[in-house]
Amino acid sequence: MSDNSQQPMYCYNHPKTETLLRCNQCDRPICTSCGVRTPTGYRCKECVRGQQKIFDTAQWWDFPLAVLTAGVLAFVSTFIARMVGFFMLFLAPVAGIIIAEAVRRLLKKRRSKNLPIITSAAAFVGAMLPTLGNIVILLLFSGSGQGANLLAGFISMIWPLIFALLVASSIYFRLKGIRV
Repeated sequence: MSDNSQQPMYCYNHPKTETLLRCNQCDRPICTSCGVRTPTGYRCKECVRGQQKIFDTAQWWDFPLAVLTAGVLAFVSTFIARMVGFFMLFLAPVAGIIIAEAVRRLLKKRRSKNLPIITSAAAFVGAMLPTLGNIVILLLFSGSGQGANLLAGFISMIWPLIFALLVASSIYFRLKGIRV
């Protein structure tokens, strides 16, 4: 007859919690609250954190470089988009992909968790800069009693806003790694 009586294991993080689960990388006993489910099995939080550091390769100077590049290219693309009129809605994702690839090449494919968010925010601001003058003028003359002109001014800002949102979202998804 076999002896199935083993000593109970306790979580390394919670010494009073009995467990049967082990980290598949470091083989430490972990409880269900400490375990992180991965495609290859459960791991402790330290092993997962150590694995994630491998994927964060960006240097500190990559962030200002990405912001400057995305902002300037989005600013220029807004002027090009204004020349094509309604078709700028079709041009916006293409402009976003071009900007994202320019940033990626400039950074030599280094990546970070926050880089897509920062880059797309900079592109949104850069694409909205030409419209900023319209916003200031509208706010200055909003008390003059010309409601129709004010409404027309706000409606004219819808297209640049849609363009900026499309550019920023395509940059985000391109740099995040989600390919469609």
